[in-house]
Parts: sequence; structure tokens; C-alpha cells
Amino acid sequence: MENLSLSVYLVVTPGVLLLDYAGPAEALRMARDMGAPLTLYTCGPLPDVPTSLGTQLTGLEPLPQPLPPNSLVLITGNSHEREDYAMPAAHQVVRWLRTAVQPDTRLASICSGALLLAMAGQLDGLRCTTHHTLLDDLQALAPTAQVQADRIFVDDGRVLTSAGITTGIDLALYIVEQVAGAALAAQVARRLVMYTRRGPNDPQLSPWLAHRNHIHPAVHRAQDAIAHSLAQDPARRWSLTELAEVACVSPRHLSRLFMQHTGISVLDYQQQLRMARAQELMAHNPSLTQEQLAEACGFGSARDFRRVWARCF
Repeated sequence: MENLSLSVYLVVTPGVLLLDYAGPAEALRMARDMGAPLTLYTCGPLPDVPTSLGTQLTGLEPLPQPLPPNSLVLITGNSHEREDYAMPAAHQVVRWLRTAVQPDTRLASICSGALLLAMAGQLDGLRCTTHHTLLDDLQALAPTAQVQADRIFVDDGRVLTSAGITTGIDLALYIVEQVAGAALAAQVARRLVMYTRRGPNDPQLSPWLAHRNHIHPAVHRAQDAIAHSLAQDPARRWSLTELAEVACVSPRHLSRLFMQHTGISVLDYQQQLRMARAQELMAHNPSLTQEQLAEACGFGSARDFRRVWARCF
């Protein structure tokens, strides 16, 4: 999905678990407002649906037929899936999934939403997951699927499936990272006060979020400046004086605050983010030379890059 403008269709059915919808929707909305190439739609089989809390979601858009290019359909979960998914509205979504999905359409589900994908035959032969209480149900609906237990979410290429409830936010951040990069995904996570990012395999702490579990605004301002410039202008070399000006404190005070609240120095923090950027670039293009990595990550030379790499790893 990288570098593509992505249309995301969040599909809700009567009885939708509100956090399944609102958590990922807010993460994606924040990312869009920060510049991620995302267009968001909330749609369903009915114009108005009740939620798990009894409140109504109104003004839903109809299910698009067919889906346009570069689309991702995100099926949210329900609070009483066995009863809710026996209703005509859920059956309408299943029929729509069978007919509207195009070869390039990406699919995603949160919690019990995977059951609707399975009913539509969209998980056949794929690795997938759902809420831990529904794993057997998912396997029964998709006998050829490789249902994964103890996973936050599973990425099987065209189809993403997540486990229960809050994992939908982890999934949304993963989508943001694919579309707009790790730095912007980290910005969204910090806005959500999510300092621990959980990935598709094991829980993980994103290097872009490391050392951000504090509440000092001056230190956050300095960290934001470093992260933003690394994404936009990697050759930018921040001096302590320049960062102190951004943070609105003196250089000496920033140095002391930074160590106090993050546990590392300003220089070490910059180097860690440069290494994180290098790892991302290598993951996308293993053929990059050390010279190319050094230039892309703001090092003066390949020798400087190797020295810092050896120290960090």
C-alpha cells in the first residue's frame, strides 16, 4: 500500500462494538489529518445502526458496488456476534463481500469481523485470526484457513485480520505505517497516548516511540523536531542550540531534561532514530549499499554509518 492513496471503507452492522469502530477510525482519521493519503468512509447495509452501547451511528453511506481501485475494506466486530450475524443486515454484508470485492481490494477485520469475511469465503486458505473466544468458530466457517492463536493481528498479504477489540488500533497504526511511513504512524500513536506498538508477530516497542513515555512538553517538542526532519530532510543536523530553541528552553536545560525524562542523551536519541530509519530502508530494499543508507539517513559518510551501526547493534 505504500505511496498509494487508499480509500478505506469501515463497515458496521447493527450491534457494532463501538470501540471496534471508533478506535481504528480515530487512528486513521488522525493520520489523514496529519497528511496520510487516506480517504475514509463509514458504510453499512443500513443508514442507521445501533451500537453495543445503545447509541446510534447515523448517516452511514451505502455499501459501494463495485469497490473502486486502491480500496481497503475494514469489517468491524460486534458485541453479540452469533445473534447479530444471523440477522439480514449481516447477510447483506456477506453477499456484498462476495460480489463487490475486486482483485486489488485489500480486506481487514477487527475482532469478530473475521467471521463475516469467512462467511463470504474471503479467508479460504489464508492465515488469519480473531478474538480468542471465536477461534474455533472462525475455523469452522473457514475450514481451509490457517487460524492463528495468540496473535495481535495477522498479515497475509491482501488480507489483514486482528484479534479482540483494542488490537484494531494496532492494526490501524500498521496500515498507517504502510501507507505513510513509520514516523507518521508514531506521531499518531503518541497522539493516542499509545507508547507500545504491538506488531503482527510479537509485542514490540517501535523505535519511533521509544523514550516517549513521558509528559514533558519541551522534550517532546525536541523529539518531534528530530523525527520530523529525519522523515522530510534526513541531511538536517540538529545542534543542541537549535533544538533548545524549538523546545523553548536553554541548551543546558534541554540536555538535562532530555536525560532525565528519556534516559539517553540528545545525540544518542538522534542516532537511534537514524538507525531505525536505516532498518526500514533495508527491509524495503535489501540491495541498498552502505553509502546509500548513510546518505538517506543523514550520516556524513559510510564510515560514520558503520560506526554507529556497530555501536547500536
